[in-house]
Amino acid sequence: MFQLTDKVAFVTGASQGIGESIARTLAEAGAKVVLAARNQEKLAAVLAGIEAAGGQALAVGMDIADAAQVKAGFQQALERFGRLDILVNNAGITRDALSMRMKIEDWDSVIRTNLTGAHLAIQQAVPSMLRQRWGRIINISSVVAQMGNPGQANYVAAKAGLIGLTKSIALELASRHITANVVAPGFIATEMTQALPEKTVEQLSARIPLGRLGTPADVAAAVLFLASQEAGYITGHVLSVNGGMYMA
Repeated sequence: MFQLTDKVAFVTGASQGIGESIARTLAEAGAKVVLAARNQEKLAAVLAGIEAAGGQALAVGMDIADAAQVKAGFQQALERFGRLDILVNNAGITRDALSMRMKIEDWDSVIRTNLTGAHLAIQQAVPSMLRQRWGRIINISSVVAQMGNPGQANYVAAKAGLIGLTKSIALELASRHITANVVAPGFIATEMTQALPEKTVEQLSARIPLGRLGTPADVAAAVLFLASQEAGYITGHVLSVNGGMYMA
């Protein structure tokens, strides 16, 4: 179940955290994985790990906010593997501040990376999917897109925008057997949360009915399902991976 043998997956923000876990999980399921991120040193480490486990991967240095770099990155992927079946838009940044104090450049950079970057990647990925009449587009949003978060108006707007983008793409591409879905993680234990004081982590966990932070593997498992053949009748859906923190 949930095998991706002979499929090619393109994962943005794949150098660490959730993106790295997604890339490794898809590779373990048999997919050939294109790893895209700005940090090429970290990408090389992820690539080495996948290859050491017997998988196939390609590392592409790419800034998702730069249209020319996005186009070049997808060209590299197609030159190497000849096709593209799965796109996971995971790359994202934060530039937090209260809305009334937020600098316009911080607003613009988050929207450009987290939302426009996903749109640019979709534009590059879809032609291959259309030719083969099969594809999976999975956008990584956030629980805060569903419930809001003070000090993150730019991030919340971008992640909420991803949900709207996904639903529109799902409608546009359904007739070609291409699905588009969202995974919306809650609080996930990553390098960033590891730096938080233990008391803060306890307070966060107390807000979650399942009583713990999620893991990157929890998110990756949801992505694997949506990327699979078994999820072929699901499109335009938001799959919440938040331990019950927000129920819609």
